[in-house]
Amino acid sequence: MIKFLDLKAVHRPYRAELESRFAAILDSGRYVLGAQVVEFEERFARFTGARQAVGVGNGLDALSLALKALDIGHGDRVLVPSFTFIATWLSVMAAGAEPVPVPVSLETGNMDPSRLPVTPDSRVKAIVPVHLYGAPADMTAIGDYARRHGLRIVADAAQAHGARYDDRPVGDFADISTYSFYPGKNLGALGDAGAITVNDDGLAARLRRLRNYGSDKKYIHGEAGTNSRLDELQAAFLNVRLDHLDAENAVRREQAAHYGTALAPLAGIVDTVRPPGNSRSAHHLFVIRCDKRDALLDVLTERDIQCQIHYPVAPCDQQAFAHMTADAGIHDTARQLAATVLSLPLGPHLCDEDISEVCDAVTASAVDLFV
Repeated sequence: MIKFLDLKAVHRPYRAELESRFAAILDSGRYVLGAQVVEFEERFARFTGARQAVGVGNGLDALSLALKALDIGHGDRVLVPSFTFIATWLSVMAAGAEPVPVPVSLETGNMDPSRLPVTPDSRVKAIVPVHLYGAPADMTAIGDYARRHGLRIVADAAQAHGARYDDRPVGDFADISTYSFYPGKNLGALGDAGAITVNDDGLAARLRRLRNYGSDKKYIHGEAGTNSRLDELQAAFLNVRLDHLDAENAVRREQAAHYGTALAPLAGIVDTVRPPGNSRSAHHLFVIRCDKRDALLDVLTERDIQCQIHYPVAPCDQQAFAHMTADAGIHDTARQLAATVLSLPLGPHLCDEDISEVCDAVTASAVDLFV
């Protein structure tokens, strides 16, 4: 079987390092906001090219805390892509604001800058571009739009560890960028974890307060915060994984290139969701689009090739957002993507022969389904 994700295999080469870090923390007696968190924050800031990184409990908290640190809340509105993991929309609601969906591009899956509101209403305070599947959004056009209308940019980089845009880290193009370290991510913890990167020291200080009950000093609370601290144990594991992230991302790029070349003759039948030309994707996922997606998935499953769908239901069609309304056409591309996208196996647990086998299976299946 070709597994979509095999975390046992991913962690096997680093088992001794992970166990050593665990033993060191167990012996230290310091389990919350200790030396491992400090080390990881400093190293992740350098990795992303940011001035500071703030570790938090998970990716959703990272987004909602980022918005709160910018004083975005009740009565405000935030522009979000119409197609994304639900956490993007939920984070806006968690901050007390209202998500306003913007259509996405079928080719990239990311927010389509040409479909942004010509003149956002006065309640719109921020825009949250998502670097979906690890591929940067069009940050030039989004940045220009944000500057014209006085909006803050909070980038959802949950899947974009190591992605670059115009040969710069994707975080350079946002006021704040947020990351998830869910175990399946390129940089994954052994549980939930997240981080926020920022170049403003004042915002970083406020984020550290907000994640820790609104406190700079124990039992002194300057504002109403929450409990969303990066766990010391997860920080230790992330320090191990970070040592190997560049090498693992290079493997992902090679596999994505292999897929792209092998599947190119199927264009029009099987299309790839691709990053913009001036960017380097982190290739968290390799995603194709196929009108007969469900039939293709069934065939690949029969051939013991695990695939997944990211995501089978557009946010607008989730019961959680049934109360929301939008203009006609806003969600058309999101629904098209939800009906056609399929994620193929990708990652350091696979070898070249695995990728070739998947390519052969997709090609043969596509021919059978469409001829």
